Amino acid sequence: MKQGIHPRYQEAVVTCACGNSWTTRSTRPAIHTDICSACHPFYTGEQRIVDTAGQVERFMRRVQNAQANPRRKKVERREEKIAERRRLDEMRRSEEEVELEAAAAPPRRVPAPTRVAAAMAGADEPDKTIAEAAAEPTPAGDETE
Repeated sequence: MKQGIHPRYQEAVVTCACGNSWTTRSTRPAIHTDICSACHPFYTGEQRIVDTAGQVERFMRRVQNAQANPRRKKVERREEKIAERRRLDEMRRSEEEVELEAAAAPPRRVPAPTRVAAAMAGADEPDKTIAEAAAEPTPAGDETE
C-alpha cells in the first residue's frame, strides 16, 4: 500500500435525528442521519410515514387534486379525439379542393415583353414592335444609306 495517499480510517460516532447514537469506523469522525434502525417503521412495526424532502406532502396534494378534478371518462376523451380527427380531415379536403381548382383553372396569359415595358413606362398602349417599326415607310429626308 502506498503511504500518504489513503484517507485516515478512524472511529466515528453516528447520530440519528431521533437521538440514538452508536460508534463505527469511517473516514469521517462524525456522521448525522435522519433515520436509523431504532426509529425506522420497518424495524419498529409502527405505521408511521417517513417524509423525505416533502414527498408525502406532494403525494397528498396530487391525490387531493385528482379527487377535486376527476379525469374525464375514456369514452369522452375518445369522442373528443375523433372529432378533432374529423375536423383535420375536413381541413385537408378543403385544401385539396383549392389545389385542384387552382390546377384546373386556365393558366394566366403571360404578358408580352412590350406590354410589360409599356406598363412600366405608364403608357396605355405598348410601343410598336421592331418588326412594325421596320415595316413603316420612313420619311424621305431621314434615310441614311
